[in-house]
Amino acid sequence: VAEAGSVTVAASRLYLTQPAISSALKRLAVAVGAPLFARQGRGLVLTARGAALLEAARPHLDGLVKAALAPPAFDPAASEATVRVGLADANEAWLLPPLLGTLAREAPEMRLVVLPVQFRTVGPLLASGAIDLAVTVADELPAGTRRERLFEGGFVCLYDPRAGDLGARVSRATYLARHHVIVSYNGDLRGIVEDLLGVARSVRVSVPTFHSVGAIVDGTDLLATVPEMTAREIRRARPHLRYAALPLPLTGSPMELLWRSAVDDDPALRFVMEHVRRIARDAFAGLDRSPDGRDRSPRRAGRPPRARKTGRRRGAT
Repeated sequence: VAEAGSVTVAASRLYLTQPAISSALKRLAVAVGAPLFARQGRGLVLTARGAALLEAARPHLDGLVKAALAPPAFDPAASEATVRVGLADANEAWLLPPLLGTLAREAPEMRLVVLPVQFRTVGPLLASGAIDLAVTVADELPAGTRRERLFEGGFVCLYDPRAGDLGARVSRATYLARHHVIVSYNGDLRGIVEDLLGVARSVRVSVPTFHSVGAIVDGTDLLATVPEMTAREIRRARPHLRYAALPLPLTGSPMELLWRSAVDDDPALRFVMEHVRRIARDAFAGLDRSPDGRDRSPRRAGRPPRARKTGRRRGAT
């Protein structure tokens, strides 16, 4: 109003109505305890009190305008942001070490808080703001959640060859004849093989996460049906273990990067997500090949069942 000298002109510039501007001026005058404008001819001019108030407020107003129009550039090296990441336990081994290495070099003061998630829990955790982003398999997600496919890996059969080498491709008969360790989120003896394919395995032990699977298979005749990425990470610590193509028509679900649309413009989050994408690309590049370099990607006809089935999937494997 001070610049325009008119309530009508100011209302037009601000895309407000004239009564709204007049009402706001009255409230401001009451709050200050003195008139801020006086009539001069057909326009308005600031009173001495109004001019003093504008002079004091202008630096703050200018700062707000600059902040709104030109947000400060993000400097990872100076960032002290804390990013809360939800990870399925199968993703921790291949993602966290290289991600933390990157942060140590490029954003040494940035911190990560990692929470466990799986397909049932990730939606509510994102919706509540308990996590900023997640890397997991997901089913239906709440409104306001963005999702981006990172890769899609299949399942393989992990085993200890000292109990009998199964070769590159284990037969269905051998697979069903052996005892199994499975990962179940429900604490039962069923996994996606039972639920999606109706195949009954001889389950010796059920565990809640993938962390102990390698140690359990090591030195036993147990088989473990695990994502290929997980099998590869297990072999980093236990190179004597092997994995073979799964003799069942079961494909994996897309591994996805999930985040809340409300944090789309968070530069720290964008920085972390960009490195998650890069690490996932690098990790996925080695899939479909066995540790000795031979192609072991499953070759299946038709459209096999996918692991992601809302309401049906009881366990992880």
